[in-house]
Amino acid sequence: MQDIAPKKTTPKTALKVKAKAGPALHYKLEMANLNAHLFHITLTIAQPAALQQVALAVWIPGSYLIREFSKNLQSLSARQGSQSLNAEQLDKCSWQIACEPNKPLVISYQVYARDNSVRTAWLDSSRGFFNATSLCLRVAGQEQSSHILEISDKGESPAATRVLSNWSVATGLTALKTNARGFGSYSAANFDELADCPVEMGTFWSGSFKACGVAHRFVVAGALPNFDGDKLLADAQIICETEIRFWHGSKKPPFKNYLFMLNAVDDGYGGLEHRNSTALICKRQDLPVLNPVKGAKPSEGYITLKGLISHEYFHTWNVKRLRPTEFASYDYANENYTELLWFFEGFTSYYDDLLLRRAGLLENVDYLKLLNKTINQVMQTPGRKLQSVAEASFDAWVKYYRQDENTANATVSYYTKGSLVALCLDLTLRTQSQNSVTLDHVMRALWLRCKGGPMQESDLACVLEELGQRSYAAELASWVHSTDNLPIKALLEQHGVAVHEDASQLAHRLGLRVSEGQSLQIKTVLRDGVAEQAGFASGDEWLGVRAVASAAARRSSPDAGWRMSRLDDLTAYAGQAKQVTALVARDKRLLQLTLDMPPAMSTYRLAVHDVAAVNSWLSQQSQALI
Repeated sequence: MQDIAPKKTTPKTALKVKAKAGPALHYKLEMANLNAHLFHITLTIAQPAALQQVALAVWIPGSYLIREFSKNLQSLSARQGSQSLNAEQLDKCSWQIACEPNKPLVISYQVYARDNSVRTAWLDSSRGFFNATSLCLRVAGQEQSSHILEISDKGESPAATRVLSNWSVATGLTALKTNARGFGSYSAANFDELADCPVEMGTFWSGSFKACGVAHRFVVAGALPNFDGDKLLADAQIICETEIRFWHGSKKPPFKNYLFMLNAVDDGYGGLEHRNSTALICKRQDLPVLNPVKGAKPSEGYITLKGLISHEYFHTWNVKRLRPTEFASYDYANENYTELLWFFEGFTSYYDDLLLRRAGLLENVDYLKLLNKTINQVMQTPGRKLQSVAEASFDAWVKYYRQDENTANATVSYYTKGSLVALCLDLTLRTQSQNSVTLDHVMRALWLRCKGGPMQESDLACVLEELGQRSYAAELASWVHSTDNLPIKALLEQHGVAVHEDASQLAHRLGLRVSEGQSLQIKTVLRDGVAEQAGFASGDEWLGVRAVASAAARRSSPDAGWRMSRLDDLTAYAGQAKQVTALVARDKRLLQLTLDMPPAMSTYRLAVHDVAAVNSWLSQQSQALI
C-alpha cells in the first residue's frame, strides 16, 4: 500500500505519513435513502494526524480500469467533538483535514450507488451491494490498522426501517457482533482486507455446503421462483472440491470459509474474484430450474455460469495469492501495470472449463465445443497480428477495458489468447514427457516456489525448465512476446483431437461484426476485410443490396435491388455476381458502396479422433510429482 500522495503543485498539501498500525478505524454504514440510492458513511479516526489525508480508491483490483469512484461521493464534512473542520480537497479523490492530533476525528459523507455490477455499489428498495473501494475512504498512514465496518439496519424513515427488517447481510469479513440477519460489526486486519470483501444485502436466497471440509455459502439475489438452489449447490460443491484437490491434494485450502454472491438479472454476466469470496452476475434464465424436462442436457447458459463459478474460484489461488510482483502491494490511486495478465487471467480461463470436464460436469464434446469457440475467436481477431499477449496485458487499462469499434483490430484478449498459450504449454509438456509432466505440475510447483505469493515470469520460466528438463524460453518469446501463430492444430492432433477446416460464416468472410433486428447495424469493421475495402464503417446501417450485372443484363432486366434485414440475405440477393452495390445509411446520408463478394475462408471444427488420448488429457487430473 502506498501513501496517499497530495498534489505536488501546491505548497498547502500535507506531509507524507509513514504507514503504521494504530487503533481501529471505524466505518458506520447506513442506508441513508433507498429511493435516492444513497449510502451514508461515518468514518471515525481515533488518532488522526495533524494534517490528516483521506482518499477514495480510483479502481478496484481485478478490474483494470480507472473508474473514478469519487464521482459518486457527496456532502463530505469533518468535525472533532462539536467543532466543524474544513475538509480541503486536494485532487479528484483525496481530502486533507487540519485537526488536533490524537483526538477522534469524525468524517461524514454520502455515496450515490446505482451501478448494478460486481465492481462498485448498488442500493435500492430491494437490494444493496458494495465494495469498500467505492464507499470507504482510505486513511493515510493507517492503512495497516485494523478496520471496523458497522452495517446498520436502521433506515432514514420508519418505512425504510421496515424494508430493512427483512434484509440479511452476507460478506467474507469476520463478524464481531452481529444479529441473526448479519447486521452489525465486522473486522478487517487492514484496508486491503476491507477492500477485498464485498457485501451483499437484501432478501436473497441462501444455501451452504462443505468442500474438502471447508464451509462454503452461496447467496443468490433476483432468482425466479423456479430456481433450483439444490442443483446449484451440488454442482458448486463438485467444482470447489475439484479445484481444492487440484492445488492441494488432500490438504486444506488457504481459507477457512468461502462465500459466493450471485446477482441474477435480466441480462448480464461477469464476476470479480476475492480472497475468500466472489461476486457474480448472470442471467436469471441461466440458473438451474426445478423439475427440468427428463433427460434434458444443461442449457448453454447454465454451462456458462458453471464456467464462471469455476473461473472465479480458481482465482482464489491464481491472482489473489499467487500474483504478479507488481500487485504485491496495491496502489489504489493509480494504474498498477503488469505484463502477466495473460498468465493470471489466461491460465485461469484455460482451467475453468478443463476442471469442469474433470469434475464430470462436461462431456468431451462439450469441452471441445467451448475450446473451439475460443480458438476461432482468437483467429478471427486481426489485433493478434499487431499486439502480443504480454503487451495486451500491459495495455488493459486503456484498451481491453475501454473497448470500441476498433478494439478487435488493435489488440488481442489476454483471456482468450492467454488460455491458448496455457493449452499449448500443457500439450507440449505432455507430448515431450509422455503425459508424465503437465501444466498441472507447473502450477503447483509455482505455488510452492513463490509460497503462494508474488511471482514473475522468470519464476514460470524456471519451473518450466526444471519440470520440462529443457528451456522454454523460445516458446515464451514466440507465444507470449510476439505475434506469431500458436501451434494449436498440430498439438491438438497429437492428443487425439481431429481439427477440421470448415467454411467460415459470412460475417467472418466479409470482415464484419453486426447486429440484426429490424435493420442490419454494422458494429465492427475488421482490418483488411472486403467490407473495409468497400468503405463500410462502424455505425452504418446496411439498408439494401443490388447485384452488379453487365449493362446488357441491366437493360433487359432492370434490378432495383433488395432490402437487407439479415446478413445471410446477401448470398441470395447477389446470386452469381462477383460484386454488389451496398446501399448504406450513414449520418442520415445514403451511400452506395461497391462490395466484392468475399473469398472462401475457413474456421476450425474440433472433434474427438482418439478417445483414449483425449481422455488422458481431459479426464485425468495429474498427480503431484515425487
